[in-house]
Amino acid sequence: MNGASWTVMGKGGVEKIGLKGSFLKHEKENKEKVLLEGEVLDHETGIDYILGILLSDRHGCLKNMEEIDAVGHRVVHGGETFNSSVFITDEVIAKMEDCIDLAPLHNPPNLKGIKAMANLLPSVPQVGVFDTAFHQTMPKHAYMYPIPNSLYKKYGIRRYGFHGTSHRFVASRACEILGVDYNKQRIISCHLGNGASVTAIKNGKSVDTSMGFTPLEGLMMGTRSGDLDVGAVTYIMDKEMIGTQSASILLNKHSGMLGVTGISSDMREIEDAAEKGDAMACLGMDMYTYRIKKYIGSYAAAMGGVDVLVFTGGIGENGDIVRSASCDGLAFMDIEIDESKNKGLRGTELDISKEGSKVRIMVVPTNEELVIAQDTQGIVKQLAGK
Repeated sequence: MNGASWTVMGKGGVEKIGLKGSFLKHEKENKEKVLLEGEVLDHETGIDYILGILLSDRHGCLKNMEEIDAVGHRVVHGGETFNSSVFITDEVIAKMEDCIDLAPLHNPPNLKGIKAMANLLPSVPQVGVFDTAFHQTMPKHAYMYPIPNSLYKKYGIRRYGFHGTSHRFVASRACEILGVDYNKQRIISCHLGNGASVTAIKNGKSVDTSMGFTPLEGLMMGTRSGDLDVGAVTYIMDKEMIGTQSASILLNKHSGMLGVTGISSDMREIEDAAEKGDAMACLGMDMYTYRIKKYIGSYAAAMGGVDVLVFTGGIGENGDIVRSASCDGLAFMDIEIDESKNKGLRGTELDISKEGSKVRIMVVPTNEELVIAQDTQGIVKQLAGK
């Protein structure tokens, strides 16, 4: 990105690291897309490959390595240690490693990327931006679970929340569009994608969020169950004679919209099936939007009202049916969609609330990469004393 105007000069990534058929996707500033296949055995090789493309005459956007002033990393879990983005030091890395048990699938590759970049560009400062950090402002009564306190003290079992970078961006951006003070609003942000969460933001701070100790809690998602009676889980484990690992796979990979409909985890395919009258697709849609509506209502109650409702994420930005159904029946809360604005709206910033509605309903495409870039620039400037 160009730091002055925040122009995206190039974007992409490497997939299937360490596996057969690994490849690099790259999109140039002119939107031309490039797909390059090659053997990528580890994260350092992958980052070296990316740097080579960014510097190449044919596909690149940089003249030399010296143009890279800093590197920002998305890190999934910061536990209770990190409540904001940080300059990465050896001490910070050690604290990130302490959080591995909380996100065993995500934090290790995040750390590999950080260490690989340190080897390749040792003099370039790095910044960590945590998915969980934004939610560290939740009050204790919101993040604690009603389990023996000894388990919280021993293992850190509590609500952490995720998608924090996205919720922070879209809530702030919605207020910017509306011309209102972000720090004086009651905002409910709905990040709806294959993973989905709702956050209550009061006066610029997250006060509650639907995802919990893991991203499994909360809304019904593409393949995740969301809220579920723990007793039902233990019952299924007993009846199916499965252990914790199999139960985790069942609830994370085979439940949600996929599990209910038996069709897909892709909302577009489910909507198509529902339009054709498929009973399970219709049920899945009803369950999905009903749960969103419940969270909107509960968070409005928790904040003593709501001023702005924001939809983002792949489904939130593009799913007019989901947005409409999620707000249906909430007129008593002054939440009313203007269907002429909502219908067919995809990936565009817009206020879709009815004229005169007290609650502004916004569609705001998320931009987590921009937040990472802005946080990185801010921290590096601060370090330089600028």
